[in-house]
Amino acid sequence: MSKHGRNRTRTQFNLRNRMTMVAVGLGLCAVTLVGRAAYVQLINNDFYQREGEARYLREVPIATSRGMITDRNGEPVAVSTPVASIWVNPQELLRAPEHIPQLAQALSLPVDELTAKLTQKADKEFMYLRRRMNPDVAEQVVALKIPGVFSQREFRRYYPQGEAMAHVLGFTNIDDRGQEGLELAFDEWLRGKPGAKRVIRDRKGAIVESIDLVRPAEPGKDLTLSIDRRIQFLAMRELRNAVTANKAAGGSIVIMDVATGEVMAMANLPTYNPNSVSGATPDTRRNRAVTDLVEPGSTMKPLTIATALQNHVVTPDTVIDTNPGYMSLGRYTIRDVPRNNGVLNVTGVITRSSNIGAAKIVARIPDQTFYDSVRGFGYGVAPNSGFPGESSGVVARPGSPSWYGTTKTTMSYGYGLSVTPLQIAQAYSALANGGQVIQPTFVKGQRNEARQVIDPEVAHEVVRMMETVVTQGGAKQAAILGYHVAGKTGTARKNGPNGYERGHYNLLFAGVVPATAPRYAAVIVVNDPQGSLQYGGLVSAPVFHHVMEGTLRLMDVPPDDIQSWLAAQAAGKVGGRPISNPAVLPVPQDAVEPNAAAEFDAALPTVAAPAPAATGVRQ
Repeated sequence: MSKHGRNRTRTQFNLRNRMTMVAVGLGLCAVTLVGRAAYVQLINNDFYQREGEARYLREVPIATSRGMITDRNGEPVAVSTPVASIWVNPQELLRAPEHIPQLAQALSLPVDELTAKLTQKADKEFMYLRRRMNPDVAEQVVALKIPGVFSQREFRRYYPQGEAMAHVLGFTNIDDRGQEGLELAFDEWLRGKPGAKRVIRDRKGAIVESIDLVRPAEPGKDLTLSIDRRIQFLAMRELRNAVTANKAAGGSIVIMDVATGEVMAMANLPTYNPNSVSGATPDTRRNRAVTDLVEPGSTMKPLTIATALQNHVVTPDTVIDTNPGYMSLGRYTIRDVPRNNGVLNVTGVITRSSNIGAAKIVARIPDQTFYDSVRGFGYGVAPNSGFPGESSGVVARPGSPSWYGTTKTTMSYGYGLSVTPLQIAQAYSALANGGQVIQPTFVKGQRNEARQVIDPEVAHEVVRMMETVVTQGGAKQAAILGYHVAGKTGTARKNGPNGYERGHYNLLFAGVVPATAPRYAAVIVVNDPQGSLQYGGLVSAPVFHHVMEGTLRLMDVPPDDIQSWLAAQAAGKVGGRPISNPAVLPVPQDAVEPNAAAEFDAALPTVAAPAPAATGVRQ
């Protein structure tokens, strides 16, 4: 074979080898790629699955509604309504800045402000633009199909009773969490648990498909209160009338069921609208009936008498000589006004509201015994009603630095100790309930254990004595036709940074009805009235009359004084509302609270003045 032939044969052989090698190499690459693909897709696919899911699969929350709050009759007083919130992915929207003016116009936001917010969150994938919107309005915004803009379902709390129940219910924040009142106290019960689901989003963030349910949403549990919204509204209306008519700084009212401890109504002024909390101040949001302290004034005297009767230092017929109508108290003098009451029995001390009588009676009671009794009625002890921020009050302990030689004497007629309106209502409920103290509750049907503090016979006797305050003493405007009413007025000078302030008082009335078989106890406190009337019997007692007259009718409580009702009917006086505005009527001489001026003149330099914030001093 020629040399040229051999070269051509060798070239063909090399070409075949090269082709074979290329083919083998490509085959090996193909096998490798197939193997790698199989490994990634079938064997070790976790990493790429996670990466893919991170881009398209999302776990989104499922909003749940907060439990409904109802009054004792099942009427809703706090409900959750569906709303929508608009949110945006700043990264996506900033890639299409030409849509920002359109979005700003839809949300009624300045373009510069919206642009600044988006720029600040440029590295984020989520930012709220507007919370708690009308769902229809939110849908219109989403319908604009602006890149990165979406809506999210939420719930907002609504309070049908508005201001009337603001202090009892409190409110929730923008995330529907309880912030004050019973919304805060029962937040865990009411809140529920949000659910979650997995969804697939497209590259623009829109949900394409729901994959599975991670966990179902659990709605919050409903709560039934002891409050009766009808009585609550009545209490707020009459309290507002009294505060307005007497130019007062505010007031509080508490109504309790004496047998169960259930709070039937609780109202305060000033108040606020829980549906629009942004305009309310901390001062208006405070539930003064459970947080603010007042000196109880003469409403303390029935507890003093009950302690004396319980410890057998007096009987109802014990004679107390209050002559000459005044007595020395250290360097100061306490008085009975407007006149010297002379010789009284123990009932007369309550009827005439004698400071001298109370002081002489308490002198017969050992210090520790009196202190223990006062604490037994719940003064100086937190009521444990479950309401956030409730105060325990201030009661000096014998032997402590705050217990002076005059402390027991001044406490006997209501100075030198501080309590809340709720505590006064609890104490009067104990007198009305046969001497048993029951822890207050805001939940219907909750039954707390009763604690006996005085004998039933003593409690009944004190209630009978308090009836004379309404029939013969300074609380005639608390009377309710057809019912026996027992109660006690109180007028206490307010305590400020520099001691007791002239011309500034808390006017109180505490009572129970029907007196022969008590069902309800009520306490009214009017704070710092600046009108012409400065007596609890003329300012607070009429509130008791109007509110409890309506309460007895609403609750179908049968009359226990039929004879007076028949007599009034025969005289043609049944059917009219007695005094609609006592503040503008002349003051009858026999209606003036006998001890008012005496309480005002009871200067107590040895009793430390509590801080203004703790005494309910007008803000």
